Amino acid sequence: MAQRLATEYVNASLRLSEVQMSQFVHKVYDPHVQQRVKVLENGGHEVVLEDDGGDEVHLPFDRKDGYYVCELSFRLEKPHLTNVMRLLFAAFKGSGMVTRIYNGFMMMYYYQEGRVRKIVEYSRDSYKLVFELKDTAGELQRIFRSNDVEQEIALIQKSINALLDLRFVTNDHAKVSGIDDELRQHTRRLFVLEA
Repeated sequence: MAQRLATEYVNASLRLSEVQMSQFVHKVYDPHVQQRVKVLENGGHEVVLEDDGGDEVHLPFDRKDGYYVCELSFRLEKPHLTNVMRLLFAAFKGSGMVTRIYNGFMMMYYYQEGRVRKIVEYSRDSYKLVFELKDTAGELQRIFRSNDVEQEIALIQKSINALLDLRFVTNDHAKVSGIDDELRQHTRRLFVLEA
């Protein structure tokens, strides 16, 4: 198994309510990682995670619209800090790109609200899509709610009614033949749409 060299968080963001912030500062269960919280003068907090070796990650949370918001990019190399951040990022629905760097390749995880949406593997000379979340249920709901077909059917029926009215008042045989051709085309299209 490949050994991870580092983990980078790029444009990472967390948005926590007051209750979630309280949970966040009590969520570290790793005995090798200590946590300190600094209350800043603007009402924000800075959460500092420190491992046994003295390596730290500083997470500044600003107060915005009643939430604590943390937006930053950083790099972690120590496994204990990396594991704690991974758990916190998923538990508190973080968004952003997380790059796990190995010898010879990288795995890029695209998170949205704590869920992995896409994983891409990059090597020196290629890249490969490993996973992409497909919102199949959402796509089916959008298709079900789509009324494009119904609208086209309504337009065709309106056109057919207008053509039939025109056919009944027209005495010109050439015009009647042209109207009949249009009616046949509309009938075929209706058959396709209603199938």
